[in-house]
This record gives sequence, structure tokens and C-alpha cells, in this order.
Amino acid sequence: MTKITKITNVEFGKMINAAAAALAANADKINKLNVFPVPDGDTGTNMSLSMASGAQYERDALDTNIGALAKATSKGLLMGARGNSGVILSQIFRGFANSVDGKETLSARDLADALMTGAQVAYKSVMKPTEGTILTVIREAASKANKIVDETDDVVELMSAVNEAAQSALASTPDLLPVLKQVGVVDSGGQGLVFVLKAFYQALSGDISEEDLKTPDNAELEQMVKELHAGAQANSSLDPNSIVFGYCTEVMIQIGKGTTYDHEFDYDTFYNHLAKLGDSLLVINDDEIVKVHVHTEDPGEVIHWGTHFGSLVKVKVDNMRDQQQAVIDEQRAEEAHVSKIATTVSDTAVIAIAAGDGVAELFKSLGVNAIISGGQTMNPSTSDIVDAINVIGAKQVLILPNNSNIFMAADQAVDLVDIPVRVVKTRTIQQGLTAMMGYNPEADLSSNAEEMASMMLEVTSAQVTQAVRDTSLDGVDIRHGDWLGIIDGKIEVVTKKMQSTAIEAVSQMIDSDSEIVTVIFGEDVKEKDAKKLQESILAIDDALEVEIHDGKQPLYPFLISVE
Repeated sequence: MTKITKITNVEFGKMINAAAAALAANADKINKLNVFPVPDGDTGTNMSLSMASGAQYERDALDTNIGALAKATSKGLLMGARGNSGVILSQIFRGFANSVDGKETLSARDLADALMTGAQVAYKSVMKPTEGTILTVIREAASKANKIVDETDDVVELMSAVNEAAQSALASTPDLLPVLKQVGVVDSGGQGLVFVLKAFYQALSGDISEEDLKTPDNAELEQMVKELHAGAQANSSLDPNSIVFGYCTEVMIQIGKGTTYDHEFDYDTFYNHLAKLGDSLLVINDDEIVKVHVHTEDPGEVIHWGTHFGSLVKVKVDNMRDQQQAVIDEQRAEEAHVSKIATTVSDTAVIAIAAGDGVAELFKSLGVNAIISGGQTMNPSTSDIVDAINVIGAKQVLILPNNSNIFMAADQAVDLVDIPVRVVKTRTIQQGLTAMMGYNPEADLSSNAEEMASMMLEVTSAQVTQAVRDTSLDGVDIRHGDWLGIIDGKIEVVTKKMQSTAIEAVSQMIDSDSEIVTVIFGEDVKEKDAKKLQESILAIDDALEVEIHDGKQPLYPFLISVE
């Protein structure tokens, strides 16, 4: 490992651009660590966009001494900061820049001091600093730097130790913040900072490629912004009315400018007044700009306070109660597991409840407009069905429950929506598929419901599954692991083998009028086993037409119908 005792503008530029590239490459990974119920956006996207802005300012800087480059980076981060994580990252670099102001190059001691000042400024910027977050990671990393700098003047060795300390601090975050341990993740902001510090080490050590130094172009940044807005999440269990300070208020002020300016800017005075108006307060500034983020009930007072210190550059106020309610409404639809499988529907739409991608495709091929994922062991709620009806956007709806345990929920849903809905009480997937043979998109709701109900009576249904416990039913002893053939809701076959059960069930179902046998095999069955069953059915009666389909359904290796 090459020894470096001075960081020049060349190394510093590589460090900043490597950090921006690392965050861009890992934004999605960081996003997936988010666990908190706030509709502010995703941590990885926020940090990546913030750092990309800092890197752009660094590249555009005309002065090449480290102090000027660090100030430019800090300015870029300040202007581009998104979300709390991006703001705190900008504060780390603000402290860093303050520490190295006027320096041509950086020694190991300069670097250690800059990291410590970054940590101190970051802690000060947060109203109520919380351990187990990005703050813990920067504090532990800076502490390690200040310990090892007494032992070495090599900035590469120092950043190696900083990188290790940051990773260790990140690993400890679940022990410091219970919500992280509950969900089983590390802090997302801390993870983002670890990527930054690791990139610094790699840039200094030479363990980095030109590709790793590339930062996102404008098109990539625009896409990340879209993903930021599309990915905004909130906890659907959070009651909007429980939000104490309901307006997320962001204000940017050009200090000492404008006709309303009548107060000299003092950070503590400015901050302390805002602290009385709400929570989640962040105040960041340089010599020209002060940027505020606060959750408050009085955004007007926040804005008015800002005008005393200069000219308003930007004001943004979001009603978080409305945002939260919108997220709840959207999540309800998502949690209903509604799969809209037609982009347009006629005046009448059909919603089926089913499990298995292949089964869903079968319903789709017959004209079903949407699937609610569910069935045995995962019955959808009334709310799920109501949400599906609202999502589909038709003037009237037919529902195929395909399970008797769903009838009551479906009936309740009918009473809770504003459009006409009829429930065709199909008890099995096979009945649902057969009912669709009687569906006519141009017919009225009642005619369709009657015809579909009539059609479903023409099919006999069997389900093959495995017993999960010992029992005795209708004089038949059943042991855990036995294979069961359930014909139209009654256990008619019990054997020790899956194929034997399926064949016996078909034997009981067919008669002289039977023409078509349909076998839908499940996710744990291979196609060769389905074909083997097909051959066995034809051996019973070679005049039958036997169809097999891959339903990918859980729990039931075979769903069989005879018509």
C-alpha cells in the first residue's frame, strides 16, 4: 500500500467523485434499509443526489487549493441536500470545509481534525441527536481518526482505520436504536456514510477504477428524482391525525438581502426561535445562504422569521397529514394484492380471488380484469375486496371468490361501494374458471351473474393436498402426511401417495357423460408428474379429453375438474 502524507487537489477530487459514484451505485441498497414512517423520500436516493451536487460543485471550482475545493463541495451539498440524511451529510462536509479553510493540502492531522469538526457540526445541526444513526457513524469514525493520527502521518493508513471504525459503528446501530433491531437492518443513513468513507479510502489507496470515479449524468439524476418521488413511503399504521406538527416546511434564505432584512444573522438566535415552533428541525448555513427544514403547525411564522434575516429564495410547504392519508390509501390497494391485468375494462369488470401466477393467467385468458392474490389460508378482507373494486374503475363488477370462506367478506364489500356489484359464489378455482365460460362483457350484471352461476354447476372439482395433522373424520382415520382427495368440499380419498390420490379422485368423479378433465398442477409439482397423471386418466378412459396447465398454486399440488 502506497504511503501518502499529503492530500492534494488531485486526491481530493478523486475522493469526492468516488463518494458520489459509490452512493449512486448503492442507492437502491440503502433505500431498502428505510424503516421509519415518514413520507420524505428514500435515504439512498437523497444521499446520492446530495453528494452528486457536491461533486459537481467541486468539479466546477476554479480555485484548486483544498480549502476552496472543500468549500465548493460543501456549497454543492448545501444546495442539493435532500431529506434529513442529505442535510446531515451536507453538515458533515460543512464542518469539514470549515476545518480546512485556507489550506493548500491536507496532512493526516488536518484530515483527522476535519472529520471531527464535521461530526461536531452534524450533531449541532440536529434538534435531538439520536444514536444508532449516521451521527454515530461519523462520531466513531472521527474518534478513530484522532486516535490513530498520533501513530502515523500516512493518510491512507488513517482512512483505512476510519473505514473500519465506520463499518463497526454501522454494525452497532441496531443495538442503539430498537426499531432497527426489530426490523433487522442497520441504519440507512449510516450505511450511506460508510459508502462515502470507504470510497475516500479506495481513492487514496489506489484501489479504485476510472469507472468507480464516474458520477451520474443529468439523465441518471433525473431518473433518480423520479424514483425518489415514486418511492416515497409511509407507515400505513400511522394515523394522520396523530401527527402533532403537520406541515413539513422548507425555507431557503439569502442572508442579508432584500427589503425585509432587519436582523443580523446569528445561528443560535435564528435556531432557538424555530425550535419553539415544531420538531424535526434542521438549520444549515454558510456565509450567503441559510436553509431550514422543520415540521410545524405554523409555516407562516417560519417563513416570516426567515424574512427578518434576508430574502426568500425558496419556500416549500407540504401537508404531511394529507400525504400520509394518500400513502395509506395507496398502500391499502397494494396490500390487497390486487393485480390489474387489463389496462382498460368495459362497463363491467370481473375480479377473481386466486393464488398462483399460472392460475391468474388462466383467469386472464378467460376475460378476468383483476386478481386479488389469496385463497386458502390467506383469505382477503372486506377492505381488500373494496379496494380492488375501487382500483378497477368499472361501472359495475362481478366477483368470483373461488372459496366459500370468502363469501361473507365479498358480500360485505358489496354494501360498502357505490357501484353495482354481484358475487358469483364459486367455491373452487375450477368453478371460477368454468363460470367465466358464461361471461359476456356486453350483457347486464344480473344476466351475467345468473349465467355464470349456472355454468359453474356443470363442473365437478377435486383438490389434492396433504394432511397436516392426525384426525378422524366421517369414520376415516387420517394421519399427518396422508394425501387427501377433496371432491366438491368433502374428503373422499385418503392414500399414502399423491398420484394414487389424484387417480382415485378422478375415478370417482367421471361418469358416462364426462368429456373433459382439466388438471392444474401446483408450484411443488413437476410437469412430468402432471403428464404422468394425464396418462393414468387416459388409461381409465381414452375417450376423455385431458388438459394440463401449470397453475403454480401453493398448498394444492393438483386441482382437477371434470366436465
